[in-house]
Amino acid sequence: MNDRRHRHTAVVAEDEDVLREELICHLKQLWPTLKIVGAAGDGIKALSLVERFKPDVVFLDIQMPGLTGIDVARQIDGHCHVVFATAYDEYAVAAFEQGAVDYLMKPYDLARLAQAVERVRTRVDTESPASLEFVLDEISRISAPRKFLQWIKASVGNEIELIFVDDICFFQADTKYTTVATATGDAIIRTSLKQLRNELDPDVFIPIHRSTIVNIRAISKVSRGLDGSMQIQLKDRPERLPVSDANRNIFKMM
Repeated sequence: MNDRRHRHTAVVAEDEDVLREELICHLKQLWPTLKIVGAAGDGIKALSLVERFKPDVVFLDIQMPGLTGIDVARQIDGHCHVVFATAYDEYAVAAFEQGAVDYLMKPYDLARLAQAVERVRTRVDTESPASLEFVLDEISRISAPRKFLQWIKASVGNEIELIFVDDICFFQADTKYTTVATATGDAIIRTSLKQLRNELDPDVFIPIHRSTIVNIRAISKVSRGLDGSMQIQLKDRPERLPVSDANRNIFKMM
């Protein structure tokens, strides 16, 4: 006679110890009849557990040592239901939009986990595991190393100049144009700040205002006023650039 209390089984694969234990604890609370048959901190162990226990569901971290979650998912595709766990929005959206799988963002939110549990419970009871091939191809495409903008073609007077991105101190938008400021002068481009943000390395170029993006390597210091206002001083430019309220948290540790 089947034990209905443990009708469904799961493997939890999460490379961070604290988050793994937190996820297991939440799952026990939200899905008390679920039997967690194994937990893994790397992809190799995760795959071994899945092959051994053949669980109904795998909660699978995309970024893991040994084998990535993508590697594991390719090998277990079609054998069990998968809920991806990720710290990256791009991966989550790619997985979730296909509809056949669900995702969790790290750190784990109990309300979001409850939604994922409800969905996967329904699928386990009513559907066979969906093919992950398209989803995994999309995640692999998004997770490939991005190529950021290296140089910009800009107008300087009546001439067109090629400016290396590393030499740019900041971008500042006007109504129709965007100013490209370097240590030696200004140039004009028609590219919007929104488009530039998608093409620039976000670890180097940060928005400090809705009209300004700054090269963090060009910053000399950040000053605070008595009224709580904040300004940036640059190494090779005379301007003091204001930081909007919405962007001050970028410098809260400085």
